Amino acid sequence: METILLIIGAALVALVASAIRVLREYERGVIFQLGRFWSVKGPGLILVIPLIQQIVRVDLRTVVMDVPSQDVISKDNVSVGVNAVIYFRVVDPQRAVINVEDFYAAVSQLAQTTLRSVLGKHDLDEMLQERDRLNQDIQEILDEHTDAWGVKVANVEIKHVDVDESMIRAIAQQAEAERSRRAKIIHAEGEMQAAQKLQDAANILSQNPQAIQLRYLQTLTGIAQDQNSTIVFPMPMDLMGAFEDLIKRSKGGGGTSAG
Repeated sequence: METILLIIGAALVALVASAIRVLREYERGVIFQLGRFWSVKGPGLILVIPLIQQIVRVDLRTVVMDVPSQDVISKDNVSVGVNAVIYFRVVDPQRAVINVEDFYAAVSQLAQTTLRSVLGKHDLDEMLQERDRLNQDIQEILDEHTDAWGVKVANVEIKHVDVDESMIRAIAQQAEAERSRRAKIIHAEGEMQAAQKLQDAANILSQNPQAIQLRYLQTLTGIAQDQNSTIVFPMPMDLMGAFEDLIKRSKGGGGTSAG
């Protein structure tokens, strides 16, 4: 009799021990009773009735998923390889267990197809220059589809865009041509501004003949500082005009006296 009691007591202790579950702070337990959803429990100490209830543990921590490199053909028909990283976590353990068989694999496959479909709608330049906007578009699409699974996609980051070497050379040539174009435009704008300033200075100097004479003297002073043996003296145009008038008058006077 005592042996039977000991066996029954040991069985009861084993039954109680098997019913005790301890869930960590970042874990939740989805309880099924006779195959039907019962409740979500945790964290801490919980009791699960053996043979009647079953528990499925769900981790609520953020998962960092590396999306394998995908071959993408851009809108301008350039073949590139793109890989990304996704940050997501479970916000509803019930839906994550009931609505999808394996939410981790489901998110991975959805991320790969979404990455190809979204990037295929954009040019190569947009992939290289507008990653923030593309990351936001992919994140919104993934978050919308995974909401039914109780999964929240927090962030998507495109890590690397692999471009063929021939395309890299073409991009370098394009960048060089763009820099040359900008240099020519800047040079032309500088010439235009300099011409405008010279025109303004000429207009100011033409208002006062003494100002022109002072400018001549400043030019001679600058030439003399260089210790040159030859000095080129600028001849005023007004003086040349006076000489021309004298020559014309002398020719006219000579013609009249001869007649």
